[in-house]
Amino acid sequence: MNIVLTGSLGNIGKPLTKALVEKGHTVTVISSKTERKPEIEALGAIPAIGSIQDAGFLSETFRGADAVYLMEAWEGIGSIFDKDIDFIAGFHTIGNNYKQAVEASGVKKVVHLSSVGAHSATGYGTLSAHYDVETILKQLPNDVSIKFMRPVGFYTNLFRSISSIKEKGAIISNYGGNKKEPWVSPLDIASAIVEEMELPFNGRKVRYIASDEASPNEVAKVLGKAIGNPDLKWIEISDEQMLDGMLEMGVNPKIANGMVAMQASQRNGLLFEDFYRNKPTFGKVKLDDFATEFAQTYNKQAK
Repeated sequence: MNIVLTGSLGNIGKPLTKALVEKGHTVTVISSKTERKPEIEALGAIPAIGSIQDAGFLSETFRGADAVYLMEAWEGIGSIFDKDIDFIAGFHTIGNNYKQAVEASGVKKVVHLSSVGAHSATGYGTLSAHYDVETILKQLPNDVSIKFMRPVGFYTNLFRSISSIKEKGAIISNYGGNKKEPWVSPLDIASAIVEEMELPFNGRKVRYIASDEASPNEVAKVLGKAIGNPDLKWIEISDEQMLDGMLEMGVNPKIANGMVAMQASQRNGLLFEDFYRNKPTFGKVKLDDFATEFAQTYNKQAK
């Protein structure tokens, strides 16, 4: 197939591109950075340099494709430390750009990277942006088949805790405890997308993606062992403390409030209710596997 990928060569995009090329597909990778061209070409893919903020560019790039992979990211809109950006509005704009480009190009097969929590407009903080984009894409004509991929919390989000581990000796959040929750590796997300690209497209489909289950306390224990700190703890603080800490760091207030609300939904279990109603087969990358990667990054930052 002729497949166009958004998302450049990130944690998902790079292994996704590599796998699709190896399977014999013609792959075009959209990136906003010209300096990415050599790396894209080295993987055997075709670079398309432009912005997902440009609906005309997307339409031309999608033209002739058998399938497209669509994703949004906070980084594609701006820095979370920019207090003047409305990130929810940014996601809305990108969603409309995708819709316009799919219609204009005539593409009939779409794989969209959404998120856990996208099943509801409210109750999950910043994840409402994914509900909004799913809703926009569902307005496409019925002959456009769409697969909505909903990964759970990324292992790689735990890298954000390296500074608090070094400075305070703990992972700190407004949820914690011994209740298991699902986690996912970007590698397993890429594998699931490859699988869906090669399965028949028919109507609208939702697929949740996860790699393993572990409680916050288990995560701290496994990561602590990997970094040589067996006493590492996961400390739960209040929503107010979490919000104050993020605002002190200079995080955009809407994003800060949205992230606190999202993690509060993890604490009360609501975030994963629909996931467990539609629980998928788990992927290959387990927490122990990620712990090795985490330790490598942690030790590099220690030097």
